Amino acid sequence: MFRSPYAETAAPSTSRPQAQLIVRTKLLRNAGNTLSGYKPFINLRNSTTSIRTMARDQLSSEQRSELEVVRARLNQQLGLATVPSEYHGQRNSTANEGAVCPSDEYHPSQGWRPQAHHLTKDQLWAQIREEAQQDAASEPALASNMYSTILAHSNIEKSMAFMLANKLASPTMLGMQLMRLIQEVYEDDAEVVESCLADLQAVYDRDPACDRYTQAILYFKGFQAVQSYRIAHWLWQKGRKSLALAIQSRMSEVFHVDVHPAAVLGRGIMIDHATGVVIGETAVVGDNVSMLHHVTLGGSGTGRGVRHPTIGHGVLIGAGVTVLGPVTVGAGSKLGAGSVVVSDIPCHSVAVGVPARIIKKNIIKEPVKDMDQCVDFVLNYDI
Repeated sequence: MFRSPYAETAAPSTSRPQAQLIVRTKLLRNAGNTLSGYKPFINLRNSTTSIRTMARDQLSSEQRSELEVVRARLNQQLGLATVPSEYHGQRNSTANEGAVCPSDEYHPSQGWRPQAHHLTKDQLWAQIREEAQQDAASEPALASNMYSTILAHSNIEKSMAFMLANKLASPTMLGMQLMRLIQEVYEDDAEVVESCLADLQAVYDRDPACDRYTQAILYFKGFQAVQSYRIAHWLWQKGRKSLALAIQSRMSEVFHVDVHPAAVLGRGIMIDHATGVVIGETAVVGDNVSMLHHVTLGGSGTGRGVRHPTIGHGVLIGAGVTVLGPVTVGAGSKLGAGSVVVSDIPCHSVAVGVPARIIKKNIIKEPVKDMDQCVDFVLNYDI
């Protein structure tokens, strides 16, 4: 999978005083990193070293310059570990004891990072097999399904390849061919597997309806759609665009989730319910982002270059939200259900309405931790 390092320093965010930011530097590629160690989101397109032509665009020099400016802003938003200033001022405040956040506490808006309760790859696979055995024993009607999708395979890569191939197969795209293709992707790029494990852990952590890992793997189409996108994205980066688009089309038919293979999605992505989700070609979605059904990250017009939104780390996007154009939603923000976002949203803010307007700033808690779409919204706002 394509990786690109950040610049050594990031420009200060306009939503926080510079002195109160924790600037992450030198986030260089580390091929040996796995889920057992820290590895932040590094799938962003490089704003300083190269510009990749979009699917049907031939960019002029002027358009390339404009694209570099937009992507520089993108890196500014996603390259910062933006911790609200209240964290620093309230650490020793007894009056705000409930809001105290130690400086070394992990925040989803800082990007993906494995937590102490997360399982390693081997532990996760052992747990998945144990759950499948329990289901097969308690429900004989499921025994064949559990065996073919999980118990017959030696590792999670082969299990995921079998499951996705059967979901995406059609009369003209055979399941065996797709399974070999997906296995090839997993063997070629370990980061695709690591992203899959991060997504699986994110669903388990954030979805209160999910109490078993096998639920997400076998039955949650949001998780399955994201993994299908990751296969298509790998193909796109390898120049195999026709096949990538074929998988995108089939994914849209099967899961009702349409993610362009050129879009960039980070780790720890959760799409709950997933029906009607659309993510456009030049969209960028950071780590630890949660979104619900009927979310649209759409473009504006037929212009070339970046024309879709940039979503920061740890953003919660409510049901039915539409974000249009090359706008940026800052890290740790929350977008209320049914909102239409057409302008930038600063970090750690709450926005709601049509068009969306900011009703709270500098929120302390991380919205993806509680997944609460109601708290922080006023009850009498106008639409």
